[in-house]
Amino acid sequence: MKQYLEMLKYVLESGEEKGDPQGVGNIATLGYQMRFKMDDGFPLVTTKRMPLKSIIYELLWFLKGDTNVKYLQDHKVTIWDEWATPEACAKYGLPAGELGPIYGEKWRHWKKRDGGEIDQIANVIEEIKTNPNSRRLVVTSWDPEDVDKVFVAPCHCFYKFFVSNGKLSLHLFQRSCDTFLGVPFNIASYSLLLMMVAQVTGLKAHEFVHTLSDAHIYLNHIDQVKVQLAREPKTLPIMKLNPEIKNIFDFDFKDFTLENYECHPSLKGEIAI
Repeated sequence: MKQYLEMLKYVLESGEEKGDPQGVGNIATLGYQMRFKMDDGFPLVTTKRMPLKSIIYELLWFLKGDTNVKYLQDHKVTIWDEWATPEACAKYGLPAGELGPIYGEKWRHWKKRDGGEIDQIANVIEEIKTNPNSRRLVVTSWDPEDVDKVFVAPCHCFYKFFVSNGKLSLHLFQRSCDTFLGVPFNIASYSLLLMMVAQVTGLKAHEFVHTLSDAHIYLNHIDQVKVQLAREPKTLPIMKLNPEIKNIFDFDFKDFTLENYECHPSLKGEIAI
């Protein structure tokens, strides 16, 4: 996927070395944008191993409004386990396995000041159907009151839908971008979300636009990044959704089928679907 590799190259060549909360050190640049047309194929990176099963289950977990790792662990997805240890939970006064007010809660159960809650996903889908020209087709995960109540404050924190001529696009603003590990995951996840919302609103999935604010490469990832840049990306695969699903909350793992996936020869058999 050339857009991803071009971004890595830009950060590696144009970024400046700086510190980070992890104490690892990184090369970073401020502000970069990638665009992915869905007609070109599903933007799944082909030059490194991609845990598609984890990507799909995590997205379904967000859409359920869940914030406990049990659902993920029940499906053998471990990507959030390091932030749900007894020690991490105790630090924030949370029950075991509970991650606090992260994406799932913010997307589906945003707490109102006067009581009650807001289901941002249900609301934005209804607005797309009834008022597609709205410029308020927004979902946010960034709540200043809650960002210090969780181990990891939302990185992909704000996104907006755009409708034009029967086509649906999605623009994501990501405040903190681990370009080697996290960003390929984010590209696939939000492209899949775009496809799901397009299907349930009767629109055609058109373009995913990804704005990276603090785009960084950790110093201990530089060698792996250079390996990525030496590989030639393959043709993008095709993602198919079960056309019978008309409600976004009805999607299950079995409703996603990846076809024509061709990865780098050294990765054969490694994609985790």
